[in-house]
Amino acid sequence: MVPRVVFGQGSFSQLGDILLPKRRNSNAPFIFLVDDYFENKELAMSMPLMFNDRLIFVSAEEEPKTEQVDALVHEIRESFSELPSGIVGIGGGTLLDLAKAVAILLNNKGQAKDYQGWDLVSSPSIYHVGIPTISGTGAEVSRTTVLLGPEKKLGINSDHTTYDQVLLDPNLTKTVPKEQWFYTGMDCFIHCVESLNGTYLNAFSQSYGEKALELCKDVFLGDISESESRDKLMMASWHGGMSIAYSQVGVAHAMSYGLSYLLGIKHGIGNCLVFQHLEEFYPDGVDLFKQMLTKHHIKLPQGVCADLTQNDFDTLINVSLGMEALWENALGKDWKQIMTPERLQTIYQKI
Repeated sequence: MVPRVVFGQGSFSQLGDILLPKRRNSNAPFIFLVDDYFENKELAMSMPLMFNDRLIFVSAEEEPKTEQVDALVHEIRESFSELPSGIVGIGGGTLLDLAKAVAILLNNKGQAKDYQGWDLVSSPSIYHVGIPTISGTGAEVSRTTVLLGPEKKLGINSDHTTYDQVLLDPNLTKTVPKEQWFYTGMDCFIHCVESLNGTYLNAFSQSYGEKALELCKDVFLGDISESESRDKLMMASWHGGMSIAYSQVGVAHAMSYGLSYLLGIKHGIGNCLVFQHLEEFYPDGVDLFKQMLTKHHIKLPQGVCADLTQNDFDTLINVSLGMEALWENALGKDWKQIMTPERLQTIYQKI
């Protein structure tokens, strides 16, 4: 679990005070990895930079890749004589996952792809701080950093992945475009549905999942102010991330990984594209999801898989079925008899 959390509108102003005790010396910088949306904007101008701190703007247009992590780690090592005092990730799930991975690789040998899997990290990461600027992914609280590798899309799942400090300032989400707000918020909603309906469910994950689901209903189906909505969705993201940390996600996430790997579809919209067709697995959740689509006038893309070849479908299927823990959580230990490649392709063909 994340050991230290600050929450509140305007709390970003406390970042300098939070980092100061963690600075080892003037030659050990903090590296700020920031979504390039904020370049030349107020947020970037208010960073508490000192000494030789480095501000690196990173595009979030594509899913984070193992080679991107390796390139950032190489750049940091070549630029400074000492290991940084810490890494600060500021942005959505892409930036938060990148920052977690960079913090791990700066203190572990090899390449990022070597650590895709469960509990493969041997040495603790360097100190790292997560600051979400969009709510829903749960990346700020999870023990995984999901990366596109040369052969698979899979997280670095480790106790060393989790942030040492998280700063939750709902004001940072004011500039999120509506569709992105919806798709990323649905990532959280789908986390909850899959966790609460999974075979891995336990009292710990259930308590967080139920609260996150309640908050999502308030945000996407209730009648509340924008300020309250920002607060509640940020906490829904947190609770949803905690829920899956002690259970797992399910069918939608397993299938969306295939879409991301083959077609480069971003995680939030990928989940939505899949989830709309999963009534047989999550009937109540899909019904709520469709109510949310209608209320917020969201039109999902159609025909995404219409022109795929059989080789393309085989890639989707292989990537998806490789997420064994997700399928077991969704369908039980006999999931391979339930979700055959043929059945999986039938669902993909609807997208």
